[in-house]
Amino acid sequence: MITDPRVEAYLDLLDPGNGPELEKIREAAEKSGVPVVRRAEEGLLRTLVAALRPAEILEVGTAVGYSAALMSRYLPEGGHITTIESFAPRVREAEKNFSRLHLTDRVTLLAGDAGKYLDTFPAEHFDLIFLDAAKGQYPAWLPALLRCLRRGGVLLSDNVLQEKKVVESRFAVERRERTIHARMREYLYLLTHTEGLVTCVLPCGDGMSVTVKKGTE
Repeated sequence: MITDPRVEAYLDLLDPGNGPELEKIREAAEKSGVPVVRRAEEGLLRTLVAALRPAEILEVGTAVGYSAALMSRYLPEGGHITTIESFAPRVREAEKNFSRLHLTDRVTLLAGDAGKYLDTFPAEHFDLIFLDAAKGQYPAWLPALLRCLRRGGVLLSDNVLQEKKVVESRFAVERRERTIHARMREYLYLLTHTEGLVTCVLPCGDGMSVTVKKGTE
């Protein structure tokens, strides 16, 4: 946890909730050890979708479909979500959840590695991209993500502070975590120093970055 636990507990009390169906999905995921978007980050996700009114959303990292289902509630009329998941058991669970929630007309689930899909999307196609997948791949995927993000669109990246480990020296983290540590630092540097991008890193949940691709249609 990055912020004061008391602050997060208080903010949780203010959370309006997402209804029994989504709460069931969250509860089942947590019991199974499947990562879903943290409660501290849900408000940001809801608010961005409601404010931006994106016609096309790309999510990289479906898990069991919780965050896609959450975003679908705030889509404008005719809005659509494309979401990618590589782990077959989670693909099957997400398909069941989308079917049960009657979201198959608003959500398209692509099974397989995100890398094979990102270059196939049309340029500047998505209004909002939510990146919540293999953290070590973030820097490698960034060029393709920016290519298919429209000018003025938003890239939202989860888990960018890695339980505060990203601020540590590479020698202060366990050897097995040093590659991801280095790549996340590289990713955050690219987001904050690449011309044409405006980025804010927020210490909510496990850290989320909000990046705007500058320009007009």
